Amino acid sequence: MAYLIVKWLHVLAVIAWMAGMMYLPRLFIYHFESERGGEAEALFQTMQRRLLKGIMTPSLVAVWALGLGMIALERGLLQAPWLWLKIVLVLAMSAVHGFYARAQRAFEAGDRPQTQRFWRIMNEGPFVLLIAIVFLVVVKPF
Repeated sequence: MAYLIVKWLHVLAVIAWMAGMMYLPRLFIYHFESERGGEAEALFQTMQRRLLKGIMTPSLVAVWALGLGMIALERGLLQAPWLWLKIVLVLAMSAVHGFYARAQRAFEAGDRPQTQRFWRIMNEGPFVLLIAIVFLVVVKPF
């Protein structure tokens, strides 16, 4: 029963994290479209900071803690090749999170890193990783 509760909490944390991972680059795009020094720019800076620090980063920590908790409760998972590939993909997602965090700090400092086109493409990156991760979890290939 403990494993299932940890798994349930893990899924909830993943949902919260992924919502933010897909929304933050959209906020960066809107930020690009706003007037420098304007009211909208200040609003987007606040929204980006709150999303990252209030939802995304706590969710990221919860995803990792609960995922490791599931492994601690069910040691047999370590024998599953699909899990190791999932961990690699979650590490990649975590790296994207770190990249977004650096970009958020740059936006907050008044910079506008990259281009709108870049952020439109990056908006899709987490979803592609998520598709692969969910496939591994549900299908458990290998």
